Amino acid sequence: MKHIVEAICTGTARPFNGAETSAIAKRPREGRVQILEEGFAPDEQADRRVHGGPEMAVHLYPLDHHDYWRSELGDVAILDESGAFGSNLAVRGLTEDAVCIGDRFRLGEALIEVSQPRQPCWKIEHHFASAASSKGMVAKIVKTGRCGWYFRVIEIGYVQAGDAMERVETGHSQWTVARVFAALIAGKASDDDLKQLAALEPLAPKLRTRAAEKLG
Repeated sequence: MKHIVEAICTGTARPFNGAETSAIAKRPREGRVQILEEGFAPDEQADRRVHGGPEMAVHLYPLDHHDYWRSELGDVAILDESGAFGSNLAVRGLTEDAVCIGDRFRLGEALIEVSQPRQPCWKIEHHFASAASSKGMVAKIVKTGRCGWYFRVIEIGYVQAGDAMERVETGHSQWTVARVFAALIAGKASDDDLKQLAALEPLAPKLRTRAAEKLG
């Protein structure tokens, strides 16, 4: 099934919270945008210790979740933005329970592979601070599994809004993004789950190491 890319979004690091900066505010780009090994060119990450790099090259937060957040936060203007959650790709019809680690998608000319769920942080709540009910968003993401995910880039190329994003290869069908998130972020993994995740080759190395460390 082909999904139409409604927008390609990128950002630059800007003042965010006192001395903190962030590039979570992503804005749509016009025309063709190049995808390189570490993502769209250009697209910044303020804190490279925890964001960016080949294992987090491209971020997708499902547009399908925006209606849920409207029901939680109210009609916040920021939810009208394609990159409201720091997402690079504005796409409908793909959610965490239908996408698996290792799935490969043709995105315009590029080929990308699902590498890991996105772990939410405090910056999401600060980004939505205009909503009175933004406090607790991180906890709600963990509880509901509406986390989004990252891709690594297998083949570089160009893409633009209106291009198709099509799954061309299925990865580990038993390990959806939703299940990995529940296991490693929400802490619902059995020892057998952790053993499988530690050996799950397409999973980002940091999460495989986390699974191994949880085993002890």
